Amino acid sequence: MHSFKISLFCLWALLSLPIGNAHALTISAAKPAMPAIEAAFPDASRISDKAPAGGDDGPLIRTIYQADTVLGYAFETRDILDIPAYSGQPINIMVAMDTQGNFIDIQLLEHHEPILLVGIPEQKLFDFTAQYRNLNVTNRVRVGTSNSEEIIGVDAVTGATVTVMVVNETLTRSALKVAQALEIAGLSATAVVPPATIRQELYQPADWATLTKDGSIRRLRLDRGAVDQAFRDTDAADVDTAAPEQKNDPFIDLFYAPLNVPTLGRNLLGDSEYQWLMKQLQPGDQAIAVFGKGRYSFKGNGYVRGGIFDRLQLQQAGKTVIFHDTDYQRLSDVYIEGFPGFDEMVIFIIRSAYEFDPGAPWQLELLVRRQVGALDSVFTSFYGDYQIPERYIERPAPPPVEQQEPEPLWVSVWLNKQFQITVLVISLVLLTAIIFLQDWLVRYPKFLHNLRHLFLAYTVVFIGWYTLGQLSIVNVLTFVHAIMADFSWQLFLLDPVIFILWAYVAVTLLLWGRGIFCGWLCPFGALQELLNQAARKLGIRQFEPSFAVHERLWAVKYIILLALFGISLESLGEAERYAEVEPFKTAIMLKFQREWGYVLYAGGLLFISLFTRKFYCRYLCPLGAALVIPSRFRIFDWLKRRKECGDPCQVCANECEIQAIEPDGTINANECHYCLDCQMTYHNQDKCPPLVARNRQRRKREQTVAVSVTKTPAATVGINQAPS
Repeated sequence: MHSFKISLFCLWALLSLPIGNAHALTISAAKPAMPAIEAAFPDASRISDKAPAGGDDGPLIRTIYQADTVLGYAFETRDILDIPAYSGQPINIMVAMDTQGNFIDIQLLEHHEPILLVGIPEQKLFDFTAQYRNLNVTNRVRVGTSNSEEIIGVDAVTGATVTVMVVNETLTRSALKVAQALEIAGLSATAVVPPATIRQELYQPADWATLTKDGSIRRLRLDRGAVDQAFRDTDAADVDTAAPEQKNDPFIDLFYAPLNVPTLGRNLLGDSEYQWLMKQLQPGDQAIAVFGKGRYSFKGNGYVRGGIFDRLQLQQAGKTVIFHDTDYQRLSDVYIEGFPGFDEMVIFIIRSAYEFDPGAPWQLELLVRRQVGALDSVFTSFYGDYQIPERYIERPAPPPVEQQEPEPLWVSVWLNKQFQITVLVISLVLLTAIIFLQDWLVRYPKFLHNLRHLFLAYTVVFIGWYTLGQLSIVNVLTFVHAIMADFSWQLFLLDPVIFILWAYVAVTLLLWGRGIFCGWLCPFGALQELLNQAARKLGIRQFEPSFAVHERLWAVKYIILLALFGISLESLGEAERYAEVEPFKTAIMLKFQREWGYVLYAGGLLFISLFTRKFYCRYLCPLGAALVIPSRFRIFDWLKRRKECGDPCQVCANECEIQAIEPDGTINANECHYCLDCQMTYHNQDKCPPLVARNRQRRKREQTVAVSVTKTPAATVGINQAPS
C-alpha cells in the first residue's frame, strides 16, 4: 500500500508539470494559411482565391501577383493529397514556390501527431520542414544522409521517423502534382514508358579494359578520407577514422555490370556459365555482377543475419531493390581477358516483381554504417551510377500519356524494415511454439525459466529499444476513433512492427487472453520483471499487499482507462497527453531522454518494481485494462488446476508473481500474465502438495506390498511341512 501511494504521488507530480509549450498543444487547431503566404511573398500586391491549376480537375492553388506579374504559387497539401500520418489524420502544410518550381517557404499548418504533441519538441518538426527551403520541385529528396549529387538527404527527427517520412511524401508528391499541372520546372504529365529490351542477338568479344573504358562495366571507388568526410558532421565523426597518412588508402573498390547483356555476360562468365545463369532466371529477372576489394565488405553480415544484404542495394525511379539470400549466387570464375581479380565476386538477381527497366538509369547504393553506441549507429550512402549503352538495348515506343501514382508510403516503410519484420516474426513463431508446447516445457522448469528470461530480455532490447515496438493505450484510442470516423488500413500499416504486434495480440487475446502480451511481449512489463528478478537474487525484501487490498487496487487501472476514453471523446490530443500515465514513451521509446519529471515518474515505477513485482502492470496500466475486455471471450483455458487448489493448497497462489490466483484456487484470467509458474508447480512431483501426498501414499502401498511378498513364502513353507 505504501508503494501505491508513492506511485500516485509521482503520477500527480507528472501531470502537474507543464508539458512542452502552449503552441505544441494547440497546433492541432489549424493555423490560417494566408499570413504564412503573405510572409513568403512580401512584395505581393494580390493573392488569388483557390482555383484548380491546369484545368477543372487540377490541384487547388493560389496564384500570387505583383501588379500583373506572377510571383509564384501557394497551396495547402490537404487540398491535393490525403496521406494519413501516425495519428490517422493527414498533416497539412503550406507550400510556397516561385514560377521556376523553387520552394520559397514551407509552413506547418496542422498536425495531430501524438509523439510530437507530447515528448518530442515540435520545433524539431519545424526545423525538418525548413530544410526544404530553396530546394526545387524536381529534386529527389530522401529522409536520411545521401552522398549522391542526384539525391538530397534531409535530416530525420529521432523517434518520429514515420511522421517525417509522411511529411516528405506529402510535400514532395503534392508539389510535383502542382508543377505538372502548371507545366513549370520542365514538368508535365508524362507517359509510362515500357521497359527496354536487351538485344540478345548482339555479341562482341571484348576484354576487361575495353568494357570498363566504354562504360559497360562501371566503377565506384572510395578512399578512407572520403568516407571520413561523409561522417564529418555526425555523431560517428570520430569512429574508425583514418590517420592523415591513411586518408588516400582504399576503403572499397567496386565494379558492377548487368549480366543479361550477352556482350557482358558471355565475356565475363564464359558461354556455358552464361547459358546456365540465363536458365536460372525467371521471365523479367535481371542479373548483375558485383566485384569488390578493400577493407570494407559490400556483402557485410546481412547474409548471415536473416538472409538480407544490408550494405548493398539498387535504386531506380524511386524504387529500392533489396537483395535476399535467394537472390545471391556465388561467382568463383571470371574468364574475361585482363581481369584484375577481386576479394569478393557475386551475382545478384533483380526479381521481376521490382519491374526493373534495364534501359533506365539506376544506381548501386553502398550503405556504410558506423556504430556509436550499444544500439545506436549512424549510416550514410554512396552511389554509383549506371546507364546501359544504347547499342545493347531496344526501346519500344511509349504508349499514350497517362498518370501513374507512386506506390503507397506504407509499402516503402515495410521494404525498409525487412530485417526488423523478419526477426519479429521469427520470435512470434517461437512464442507460439512455447504456448503450444507448455505442457511439455513446464516439466523442465530450469530450462523454461532461462528461456523466458532470455525472451524478456529480447522483448526489452529488440522489440522495445531497437524497433520501438511498445504498444500503448494511444494505439487503442486511435483505433477506436478511426472506426468511429473514416477507417483506413494505411494508417496502421505505416508502422509494420506495431501492426504485426497488434495483429498477433488480437489473435492471442481471443485464443488465450491478455496474458500472452502482458507476460511476454510488453517491453516495459518485461523490464519490470527482469529488475524484480535481479532484486530477488540480491535478497531485496519483497512487499505484497493482502489479497483484499490487492483485489481493490485492480480497479485503479480500469478507472484510468475509462477516464482516458472519456477525455478522448472530447479531444484525442488531450487524451494522448494524459496517456502519459503510461511510462512507455519515456522508458522505451525515448530511452529516458526527456524532462526530469517524466524520468522521475518512470524511474519511480521501476524502483517500486524492485520491491513489488510488476506494480505498474497490476494496478495502473490502462492498456492492460483495455485488453481485458476482448480477452473475456477467449476460446481456450489451458492452465490446469486440481480440486485441492485453494482448499487446502495455496502454494501456487503464494508464488504467483502478480497474485492472479484467488484464495479459492481459481486463476483470474483477466489478471494472469501467463508466466507458467503455476504450471511448473502443477507438474512438480516434489513441490505440488497433492502430488507429494499421492507419491507418499503410493510409496506406502509399495512398501506394504513388498512386506507381504517377503512374508508369504515363509508361511507357505510351514504349511507344506506340517504332518498330514
